[in-house]
Amino acid sequence: MGLFKRRTKARIKWRGDTIAVEEAISRELETVRAATPDNPTLHGFKVFSQCDEDGILAHLLALLPEDSRTNTCLEIGCGFGLENNTHHLLLQGFRGVWVDADAQHIESIHAALGASLDHPASPLRVTQCFVDRDNIKPLVADSCAFLGTEEVDVFSLDIDGNDLWVAERALECFRPALVIVEYNAKLRPPLSRSVRYEPRRVWDGRGDYQGASLSAFVEHLDGYRLACCGISGVNAFFVRRDLAEYVPSTGYSTELLYRPMRHPFCGRPGGHEPTLGWLRDVLDERVAAAGG
Repeated sequence: MGLFKRRTKARIKWRGDTIAVEEAISRELETVRAATPDNPTLHGFKVFSQCDEDGILAHLLALLPEDSRTNTCLEIGCGFGLENNTHHLLLQGFRGVWVDADAQHIESIHAALGASLDHPASPLRVTQCFVDRDNIKPLVADSCAFLGTEEVDVFSLDIDGNDLWVAERALECFRPALVIVEYNAKLRPPLSRSVRYEPRRVWDGRGDYQGASLSAFVEHLDGYRLACCGISGVNAFFVRRDLAEYVPSTGYSTELLYRPMRHPFCGRPGGHEPTLGWLRDVLDERVAAAGG
């Protein structure tokens, strides 16, 4: 769920045919397996992500050397926290920073997580900020100071507009191992295009003039290699170039790793309606362990 989505998703409900969608995903994965047998997309699953991002992240992190891991994450465009790319990581002991422009999203998270969120020992910081190319560097610097490292494991960016320009600027000041960005799958490789930069750009959810193509991200994210795309054709995963040797799929071409948009796969069922209850317990336990 993006940083500037107009629609409110206080509750995430699935209205599709669950069996038909899962069968379609299975067929799509067979196509992926035949063309790219080392593709991390084959390991995807959903817990709190939109589609299969939780599983892809778990697989990619497992491939990286243990001594390179910091168990930290930064997500810009966290939404209500109910459906994003790092909620599952926080349940596994990660420290993280969530950022979103929508005051309602941030207020809802604070209300659900309680006093432990504001305790100094909390493993999560939640910040309201409309992110642009000018404020991304101080935001990243402040987030890295909280996390205690400039080499976070996961940087996820979804701001529905200036994503390419903000991501490019952000990566000038820190070195995440993995980067997740939302790409415009309508623009297939090798077409490399992005919307023009406008500081207050907000996509209204209509029309195809939004974001950037996959090839544009591949060209502009200097120092990173494309590892895979999610099965729904929404998110692309990049690995830092010095770690690419541990991820075999970085040897495939952009054309092979590209996945077309599959709207029915977005928001696939993931069990009961998501809440922040498990994360609240984790924060309370971490604070209590610290003597809070």
